[in-house]
Amino acid sequence: MTIKMVDLSTILIVIGSALFLVVPWLAGELLIRGIRIAARIGRLSPGLTRSINRGIRALGISIGLFGVVSYTGLASQFTVLTVTGLVGLAITLSLQLTFQNVLSGIFLVIDKTIRVNDVIQIGDIKGRVVRVGLRNTLIRTEEGDIAIIGNSNLMSGPFVNFTASQRFSD
Repeated sequence: MTIKMVDLSTILIVIGSALFLVVPWLAGELLIRGIRIAARIGRLSPGLTRSINRGIRALGISIGLFGVVSYTGLASQFTVLTVTGLVGLAITLSLQLTFQNVLSGIFLVIDKTIRVNDVIQIGDIKGRVVRVGLRNTLIRTEEGDIAIIGNSNLMSGPFVNFTASQRFSD
């Protein structure tokens, strides 16, 4: 039985690939811990925090895989960049409304325009806010039904917050 010597370049490729996977993961985990601390201090909703954490993890995995593919030479840089650009464009176009809702959700939480237990009315829907999520807001109507309103609708159209007068008064 003989053991073949492994080429130094192969070892470097394996170590480099591992680093491309581990470093973005570690950076993402540190960022997620920071967001959890900020969420506790700023009292962000658990749904918003969870969604941000998922996005950070997905970004870390994407960066790691892109780095490994580029570093190992599995695909030429031009091919990787072209495919990445096309995939990014397709995702952006298909998720345009989702991105609008997410950004609107972030602004709703940061501005504290509405909070859980506020009574609001948007159009014909009036009720108590049950949850302010990243993409949508849940409202329990006076009839007991749950209305799901996209956050971009809350940001773009006029709505009345009946319980916010105490927060916004001098």
